[in-house]
Amino acid sequence: MESEKGFRLRKQALKPIETRKRGEKEEEISKNNGQTTCGEEPLSPSSRLYHEHNFNVYVIAIMGCKTRIYPDVVKANLGHTLLRHPRFSSLQVEDEKNGEMRWVPTQVDLERHVIVPELDQNMDSPDKFIEDYVHNLSKTTIDKSQPLWDLHLLNLRTSQSESVGIFRIHHSLGDGTSLLSLLLACTRKTKDSQALPTIPIRKKQEKKNDRRVFRRFMLRFWFMLQVFWNTVVDVIMFLATALFLTDTPNPLKGLPGSESTPRRIVHRTVNLDDIKFVKDAMGTTINDVAFGMTQAGLSRYINRINGGQNEDGGATETNNIPKSIRLRSTLLVNIRPAPGIQALADMMEEDAEVKWGNWIGYVLLPFTIALRKNPLDYVRNAKAIIDRKKRSLEAIATFYIADIALKLFGIKAAGALSHKVVSRTTMCFSNMVGPLEEIGFYGHPMAFLATSSYGQPYALMINFQSYIDKMTIVLSVDEGTIPDPGQLCDDIVESLRLIKEAALTRGLA
Repeated sequence: MESEKGFRLRKQALKPIETRKRGEKEEEISKNNGQTTCGEEPLSPSSRLYHEHNFNVYVIAIMGCKTRIYPDVVKANLGHTLLRHPRFSSLQVEDEKNGEMRWVPTQVDLERHVIVPELDQNMDSPDKFIEDYVHNLSKTTIDKSQPLWDLHLLNLRTSQSESVGIFRIHHSLGDGTSLLSLLLACTRKTKDSQALPTIPIRKKQEKKNDRRVFRRFMLRFWFMLQVFWNTVVDVIMFLATALFLTDTPNPLKGLPGSESTPRRIVHRTVNLDDIKFVKDAMGTTINDVAFGMTQAGLSRYINRINGGQNEDGGATETNNIPKSIRLRSTLLVNIRPAPGIQALADMMEEDAEVKWGNWIGYVLLPFTIALRKNPLDYVRNAKAIIDRKKRSLEAIATFYIADIALKLFGIKAAGALSHKVVSRTTMCFSNMVGPLEEIGFYGHPMAFLATSSYGQPYALMINFQSYIDKMTIVLSVDEGTIPDPGQLCDDIVESLRLIKEAALTRGLA
């Protein structure tokens, strides 16, 4: 095993970052008992929203590493990278006079933020211990006397890694995509210690040069008409959901108060090439396949709960799913463009400015719950739903609706609106894109990455997280509603196998 001294020497290959400006700023802050009016700014409305008692959300990032994690190395590098982001070195302080919350720069005590528990290396089930550890974390919050994040380093060998790091970050610090980008900006490629991770970029389709002016005009007009109509329908559904429209009672829908219950976070890893195979065979996207296999997995699980299982617990072909079940996912979308990894790395290295913050819009994504004879129909249906959502300005329109509610009625009313919309749907679904090659977190090679959250007012959150040639499916559940999250996760994995098998059988490869 590599020694800590040798590890630190190898880590010096990372580009050093000058901290003179930061040091001067911290010196000025320390003269004012840890606070200063210089650099203070108010929290955005979306950040304040995440402090409402029914919307107190934390983001979780679980990183499995291929080597032992050395806490001293991590702490030394945090001071030169993550802590240079003002949100991670600021308190959120409420003004006693007007109740306004402001970011107040402070000195960060890494001994409080980086937790390294002593562990029994000979325990029977280290994977279950990590799962329980995260479960216990979800029962707690971070004290507001410090910046709202912490990092737990667990040097415990599991089935997938030699050690595990668990980042916990309050959602008021940023949206999930920006926080993940910031985390990745703290990493480097293992093959090139100076290079940032490579994230795949969606290729733009080449526009065909259609010289028929009238036809081109009609196509554009038809597209604009579709966008207008879909946006109107989506806004009406959003308002109806805020007022009265709720999902059909189903085994996945949580009871009122789900936001305050602890979460069990489980994950499974599948081969990303299997998803790409289905994508290429059907002419869809990875997101379409992920959505389709999730619809299939949820259908299998609900059918089993309603009696569609053998004596040994296996699924049967008997259809026990109620007809016309309404099951939707709420996507909270940051309509502000997320800063790229390079921009965030420049910010941490050179004090460059970067746009940051939550501008939250809502997208209500309907799931089709049904047993289908042809597994490929799940992907076809998913593509149709997502393609329609792409031709809608729902996220932008709902952002402005929430913004108007905030300005007219205040943060309490805006929080109530958000809570009603989210709690009247069943779940949350997302797909996050990760690096294409192996990366190291401050020199520790990463084996897997699993992201999720807790504190949301629904009982189920499903997140897909890609990394190199793997896709990790992460479930965050309220065990009072979903007592066997591992089975649900397995149903989603099994659905991918059936979909791929169907594509091969029908000669679509």
